[in-house]
Amino acid sequence: QTASSAIRGLIQLGIGYTVGNLTSKSVRDVLMQDFYVVESVSLPSEGSSLTPAHRYPDFTFKTYAPFAFRYFRELFGIKPDDYLYSICNEPLIELSNPGGSGSLFFVTSDDKFIIKTVQHKEAEFLQKILPGYYMNLNQNPRTLLPKFYGLYCVQSGGINIRVVVMNNVLPQALEMHLKYDLKGSMYKRRASRKEREKSNPTFRDLDFLQDMHEGLYLDSETHSALMRTLQRDCLVLRSFRIMDYSLLLGIHMLKSNLKEKEAENSQSTSDAKRPVGQKVLYSTAMESIQGPGKSGGSVTTEATNTMGGIPAKSHKGEKLLLFMGIIDILQSYRLMKKLEHSWKALIYDGDTVSVHRPNFYAERFLKFMSSRVFKRVQALKPSPSKKRCNSITALKATSQEVVCAANQEWKDEKHDILAEGQSYASLDEEVLSSGHRPDLVLSTPYLFEAASLATTISSSSLNGDDHNQQDQPVIDSSSNVLPSSSTFTLEDSAIYLTSEQSTPETENDNASVLDVYL
Repeated sequence: QTASSAIRGLIQLGIGYTVGNLTSKSVRDVLMQDFYVVESVSLPSEGSSLTPAHRYPDFTFKTYAPFAFRYFRELFGIKPDDYLYSICNEPLIELSNPGGSGSLFFVTSDDKFIIKTVQHKEAEFLQKILPGYYMNLNQNPRTLLPKFYGLYCVQSGGINIRVVVMNNVLPQALEMHLKYDLKGSMYKRRASRKEREKSNPTFRDLDFLQDMHEGLYLDSETHSALMRTLQRDCLVLRSFRIMDYSLLLGIHMLKSNLKEKEAENSQSTSDAKRPVGQKVLYSTAMESIQGPGKSGGSVTTEATNTMGGIPAKSHKGEKLLLFMGIIDILQSYRLMKKLEHSWKALIYDGDTVSVHRPNFYAERFLKFMSSRVFKRVQALKPSPSKKRCNSITALKATSQEVVCAANQEWKDEKHDILAEGQSYASLDEEVLSSGHRPDLVLSTPYLFEAASLATTISSSSLNGDDHNQQDQPVIDSSSNVLPSSSTFTLEDSAIYLTSEQSTPETENDNASVLDVYL
């Protein structure tokens, strides 16, 4: 009911005064009682000896847990001057709200912080979980959970407006071609007609399954890091009995580098206006999912080139940048939520509705993210598996030229082929030509750690010299022993041996394939 412009002005005035006043207090360790402290100050329009005059009606500004939130800001490298400059220097920008909560959203002009109005129960719940939230951030500052930097309340004209300051998940400097609010539930999880008419709508789960029916493909390392982060965050939310949260996913399509350069130039221009300050730590999607094993240099490079987005590909092969974060975590499984779940379960499938028990909600959320949204890119090289035929076919296709070129060479130089690699010659001499024959197993993969190299050997050398051929077992009695050549390939950490028959008389393809057990 209060004009958003007035709310923005009151928020900036209150935060500017309280944070500035807090800097004069000495830094100390956070105590348990600090989480439940509420400081209140009156700011009359005519001003006072301690507060400045302003053009808004008289109001009272409350600050919840000031010492605790100051610690959170320091943990993420936010200095008081930078915090005040971001929030108070330029007018706040209002954003549209795709949900049905009726909350107002504001973003700072430098794109760092989101200010959201919350309900009385949500503010109480945040204050209640602050000690656990403090412990979680100490253990793991890299998280996709919201990073809260302040909780405040504006009292004016008999109404209370509670706001929370958080990290900005979707940067405004980069265009988000698609936005999704994903919960893992299917009941009425489609964007409304009113939402679709917006210039930049936020779609839901069913829309994602329709648009990205094959999911988003990430490389193996990034996929593993993302899944570990989501599992860890869901464990924390489950411990607080929190449900009905969402993964806000923004997708930027890398169509051309021209727009990106323009965005970077505009960002650098805006950054040049402000004093030199430290960037917010762990604020981007890529920084949030990378563990401590990652080097800081790689994080900086990624954040610089892609604005912290996570590289991915669509099922069409389009290059994408993903920006994400878990939002709306201030909904606990209270009595009203239990009643809501019971009522919806009567008229629809209870497992598909949004509101559910925290344990079930977390399991459904993780299953949806791992099986329908984010998928691992399959390795281009064939990997050993029990289904050997697939990898053999791919390997024979890639090594066909080497085999064909080696056929004539083996006829001419049968004994000098391994001259460049003495270790393989000695292996052939000591193992293959000795009385202790190696085990030759059909279609069974084995791993061998070695450097990446490839060479060819004659299949006749596998049977040793002519005087040892009688001692070797017959591998396939049904196939004739014909002149052939083999490819001995060491790629990454796997050995493959394929044998190409010189005549196509063998009906069974597996009969021409040998695996060497070293």
